[in-house]
Amino acid sequence: MNYWLMKSEPEECSVDDALAAKNATVPWVGVRNYQARNFMRDGMQIGDGVLFYHSSCAEPGIVGLARVASTAYPDPTQFDPQSPYYDAKSKPEEPRWVLVDVQVLEKIPNITLPALRARPELADMLVLKKGNRLSITQVEARHWQAIIKVK
Repeated sequence: MNYWLMKSEPEECSVDDALAAKNATVPWVGVRNYQARNFMRDGMQIGDGVLFYHSSCAEPGIVGLARVASTAYPDPTQFDPQSPYYDAKSKPEEPRWVLVDVQVLEKIPNITLPALRARPELADMLVLKKGNRLSITQVEARHWQAIIKVK
């Protein structure tokens, strides 16, 4: 089993939005970074653990526990000229961008960046590394277990 941290801006899709969706499951649309796309396409499997992270907000942090609920499939927003995620170079016969469905299992109190940094066992967690801006990062099993204990 793999573990992931997936960032979402709450105005775009909050943990509450995901919980309100059918089966508490949302498509993870709009990823336009090749490394993050490759994680979804090549690394994620149904059942993998997900730390649902709110970013670009007043208090960024981990706000939910979730799981990968589908294999990767083409992100339909890449083909929609009305979408902010439209990619004119992407073609239906050769899509550039994929997504996975994410199912929220539990909303948790926000574990903020300062709270994460305060825990020595999380010091080398990727989300805490200077300059790391990826919307999806791998999470080591030991970090996952430490966060489960904190929540």
